[in-house]
Amino acid sequence: LAKDDVVSMADSTITVDDIEGELFKIERIRDILVRRESELRYMMDDIQLCKEITRLKKELHKLVSIPDKDKSNEDRQKEDELLQQIHKLVETRDFLVDDVEFERLREKEEDKEMAEFLKSRLPRNLKKSGASSRRVPARAQQTSSPFTKTGLTLLKECCGFTCSIM
Repeated sequence: LAKDDVVSMADSTITVDDIEGELFKIERIRDILVRRESELRYMMDDIQLCKEITRLKKELHKLVSIPDKDKSNEDRQKEDELLQQIHKLVETRDFLVDDVEFERLREKEEDKEMAEFLKSRLPRNLKKSGASSRRVPARAQQTSSPFTKTGLTLLKECCGFTCSIM
């Protein structure tokens, strides 16, 4: 076979740059999905902690509403235990909030690095391909992120930093 006779699986109208571009977009979508999964896990943990704190506070409120003269030693001991459990859960939730903030900052740094990388690559791509090779991208290449809110915003809206029980 001559050099020009090589048959490729790729559509003959697609270029290596097109393939690389689509692979890059798929990688970005995968990154977005991994981030979203992480956000959802944080939200689930936050919701569970909020529910448990609320349940314990209700139980504590029942004990606190008993006049001191009518409380048994068992009641007082249970009050202390509930306060310790609530304190521990609030502390755990504080660590969760710190983790979310750390993730947000890390993602912001990753996004900044990606933007710089794209800026450095863009001029080369334009010089290589020239304006004449611009085509309407395939439908698969016209993807845009369905996620417009950051994880921090979602967590704030979902029993996060503005949690009513805090």
